[in-house]
This record gives sequence, structure tokens and C-alpha cells, in this order.
Amino acid sequence: MKSTLKILSSALAVTLLALAGCNKGSAPANPPAAASPGDLPPDTVVATIGSEKITAGQLDEQIKGQLQAIEKQKFQARKQGLEKIVADKLLKSEAEKKGMTPEQYVKVEVEDKVAPPTDQQIQDFFNQNAARLPPGSKLETYKAQIVNYLTQNQRQQRAQAMFDQLKKDNQVSIKLSEPRQVVEAKGPARGPSTAPVTMVEFSDFQCPFCGKAHDTVEQVMQTYAGKVKLVFRHYPLDFHKNAEKAAEASMCANEQGKFWEYHDVLFKNQQTLEVPQLKDHAKDVGLDTTSFSACLDSGKYKKAIDDDMAAGQRVGVTGTPAFFINGVMINGAQPFDEFKKVIDQELGVN
Repeated sequence: MKSTLKILSSALAVTLLALAGCNKGSAPANPPAAASPGDLPPDTVVATIGSEKITAGQLDEQIKGQLQAIEKQKFQARKQGLEKIVADKLLKSEAEKKGMTPEQYVKVEVEDKVAPPTDQQIQDFFNQNAARLPPGSKLETYKAQIVNYLTQNQRQQRAQAMFDQLKKDNQVSIKLSEPRQVVEAKGPARGPSTAPVTMVEFSDFQCPFCGKAHDTVEQVMQTYAGKVKLVFRHYPLDFHKNAEKAAEASMCANEQGKFWEYHDVLFKNQQTLEVPQLKDHAKDVGLDTTSFSACLDSGKYKKAIDDDMAAGQRVGVTGTPAFFINGVMINGAQPFDEFKKVIDQELGVN
């Protein structure tokens, strides 16, 4: 029971999300502690070359993206630690009110309220994931693992709902502020210009995680219609050989007022992004193919794509997709609820 309690009061109370995205691998998973840009006065001399001085300001500008990424990691660590403290205190207090130990309270409120998965749920899960298993795999081979996974997943959801309700009942207010970046909202946009929330997306048309995030972004735009402005910026990774030309092609489509239609087609056809196929997609969305082909072949938008890449690097983007919601970063193809948390906070929704 103690191990269960530990899981529920930490991993379940704190949303620990694996960052799902296409990454350049330029930043280590667990970087060493580093000074933030404000730790040294900008005019501090950190090196000399003969009579030439190199200042902390110059250094910080050079590694600005890396420092910002570290600041984001520091915030996440603090947030998770704070959520753990809050969850432990709420759990202990609520258990005492019921005359129980925390372990007993968890059993009553979580474990006893989660039913074992049905045979149909087990079969459905196996069918949905069969393509990831070795050919000829049988349900019985994986049944115990599937049951354990589905049970733990249901317990996590139940525990999270319990803690969310406890926070609401006890008027918990988290004061820890998320670091924000100044990100220029420059590029193809949809949603009202006066929207209270601006979401800047750095993306790569060949990145499978960006394709996965596409549906989530659509859900955001539908859920918050009129309240969110979406701005698309390009970040084609060099190991995706067709991403650069796909990005240029989308801007050629933008010339004809059909960026978003073409954008949707590219994400739905990520395996067909060679130049001839990009031209076929232009025909599919009703573009003037002669004008489109001339635009794409000229490479006229390569500099614009490079500018987007440089802008992303300055604000700490190392992989795709990366989102900035009023400057608050969401990294990777995260679920809708992660976007909802940030947007609701920006809108003042409790």
C-alpha cells in the first residue's frame, strides 16, 4: 500500500509528461546546472583575448536559447515539487477528517473505485496496438501486461480527479509563475487579431509528432473559437529531407491565400512530400499550379524559412512541435488538457 500511496501522491498528483516531439538532439536530457541570464551582470568580463574583453552579456546572447531551455526545465522541476507538497498535505488533511490514514483513504477513494478492465477493453487495446508488436503475437502473451497498464491508467485518472477536487475544495492557488518568452507572432495566422490569446507554433511538415499535434491544435481552435489566434512558423529539421521544400511550398500556397488548406493536406500526407508530390498537392487544393511551381522552383521563401528557424532557436526551440501561448512554452505533441491549462489561465478561467 505504501508504494501505491507514493505513486498516487506524486506521479498521479503531478502531471509528468514525456515530451513527444522531433528533436535535433542538441540539448542533453539532463543538462548540468547553469547560470541564468540574470545571474551575472551583463558587463561582467568572463574572458579576455589580449586587450579584447568578452562580457557575460555577449556570452548569454550566444547561448540564449540553451539558457532559456534550462530555465524552462527549472520551472518544471519546481512545479512538480510544489504539486507533490500540495498533494501530500491535502491527502493527509482529508484522511484525518475521515479518521483514516492516507493509505486507507487512497484505497477507499481510488483503488476501490477502479473496476478491473473488461475483456472487451483488453481486446480493444490489443487490437489498437497490434501493429507495434512482433508478427503473430497473441493476446494471451500480453494480457497480464495489458491488464496492469489499463488498471494503473484508470487509477491515475481517478487519483488526478480526486486531487483536482481536493484543490478546488481547499481553494488551492498556485503562485509559481511560468517563464515567458517574447516570441514574434509573424507568419500565416488564423483566428481574430484581437484574440486575448496568441499561440505561436514552430513546426515541421515531415515530423510525425507535428502531424499528431495537428489534431490537437484543431481541437484548441474549435474549443476556443474567437479567443485564440494561431500563428504558424517553420522549423524544418535537417534530418527530415523533404521538410524544407514542404515549408517553402506552404508559403507559395500562402501567396494564393490557401496556406491553411495546403497546410492540412501536407500533414495528412507526410509520406508524400517530394517536390513533384508537393506540386500535385497544390493541384488538389485548387492552386494555380503554374504560378505555384514557379514559386517553389525559385526558392524565394528559403530565407523566410531560415528566419523562422533562427527565431525559434533564440527562444529555446530544439525540436518540433513547439508552442508558445502568450509566451508560455509547451514542448512536444502534448494532449489537449495541457493546452487547456495554459489557455484557461490566460483567460482567467478557474
